[in-house]
Amino acid sequence: MRADVLEAAAEVLMAHGVAGFTVDKVIAASGVSSATVYKYWPSRGALALDGFLHAVGDQMALDDTGDVRADLVRFIAAFIRLATSRPAGPVFAQLIGAAQTDTELAAQFEHHYFGPRRRQAYSLLEAAKRRGQIRDDADLALLMDLIWGACYIRLLLPHLTDQLTEDFAPAVVDQALTGVLLI
Repeated sequence: MRADVLEAAAEVLMAHGVAGFTVDKVIAASGVSSATVYKYWPSRGALALDGFLHAVGDQMALDDTGDVRADLVRFIAAFIRLATSRPAGPVFAQLIGAAQTDTELAAQFEHHYFGPRRRQAYSLLEAAKRRGQIRDDADLALLMDLIWGACYIRLLLPHLTDQLTEDFAPAVVDQALTGVLLI
């Protein structure tokens, strides 16, 4: 049943966007009861985010190969591919926008999306620091914000979205790392 709801949520979200996403549409598409839906998802936003994550899968694994620059470029390029794909990219931006006023969605984002990815990235950067690739005094949280913040600003501001290209991945990583790499 849960898989049916996730599949239906993904289909409804990708077809109608956040504005057209309703729990009733998901219930109708999945054939389950509202009690079943609310047993697993406390809100419309939580269901939408789970549907989104189900639709896109885990396209952004962050592996530590020992080359911090290459690992970050690969991760940012995967994010850019997701963020610029249709309909996933615009839906992702809509979900982020909705999370600004939906505290449950914001909490779900932190728990299921942003939190795990930030912890992964922080671990990768800590390992690079231990290997001597990054200065000891580097602020790793700030470094993450510099890299990902540049990506998110281009995702969320429509007039900048066309500048979110795969060429941007090495450019933003190199620019951020310039101040922290040991040369």
